[in-house]
Amino acid sequence: MLDMSTRFAYNEDHDMFRDTVRKVFAEHMTPFLEKHEEEGIVGREAWKALGEAGMLCPTVSEENGGLGLDFGYNAVIAEELGYIGSSAGFTLQNDITVNYFERLGTEEQRQKYLPGMITGDVITAIAMTEPGAGSDLQGVRTTAKRDGDDYIINGSKTYITNGQNCDVVIVVAKTDPSQGAKGTSLLLVDAGTPGFERGRNLDKIGQHSADTSELFFSDVRVPKENLLGGEGRGFVHLMEELPQERLSIAVSCQAGAQRAFDEAVSFTKDRNTRSWRY
Repeated sequence: MLDMSTRFAYNEDHDMFRDTVRKVFAEHMTPFLEKHEEEGIVGREAWKALGEAGMLCPTVSEENGGLGLDFGYNAVIAEELGYIGSSAGFTLQNDITVNYFERLGTEEQRQKYLPGMITGDVITAIAMTEPGAGSDLQGVRTTAKRDGDDYIINGSKTYITNGQNCDVVIVVAKTDPSQGAKGTSLLLVDAGTPGFERGRNLDKIGQHSADTSELFFSDVRVPKENLLGGEGRGFVHLMEELPQERLSIAVSCQAGAQRAFDEAVSFTKDRNTRSWRY
């Protein structure tokens, strides 16, 4: 396990929480790692177990039904998940999508989604990347055209984490393509909405237990109340949240690298060698 003896970023409360995280992972994740890797997805029973242990969206305020904890608790989860070798999409929900719902959501949106996100009954995704637009979010081609009190969404996304599992997806789309980045908005699309389809669970060279999918939107009609944040403010909202996303990824990667190092050291200490003379 991770050596915490020289760490200074955490306090005693974080350490107690880490013990809980390790126990939950030991019961609900580690025994099933090979299964998750082979199937390319982590089942909802694991999400529910984490929810019951207070390990989903712990930073959500008490006012919105959460524990109101600091980002350090998210980091503990990300570290321990990375160290056991899992790429489950819990961290995407904890560190990325929940902030959009809590910070930008209307009261109705928060009440509809946040309780389930905390318990594991609602799994979320955010659809940024497209076949022709990766890190350049200004190049997004998915459109959401206003039609009366609705938006009609057309386009496709790829490499979307939690794409197979998600109950709701935050879709990055152009509500006014003529405005470039300033015409970008965020819209919520629930699973089962007509015209919204999931593609295959993508094959990857790593992170096999993360369900990573193509998503397709063909004349998907959602009410104007599904706008998340301000119309035309989507690019700004993304830029505000991406720093924490990148920090979370760094935490997970460092923990995974530490596990690789520890395994290498263990192997070299235990390996029997022979001297050969030529």
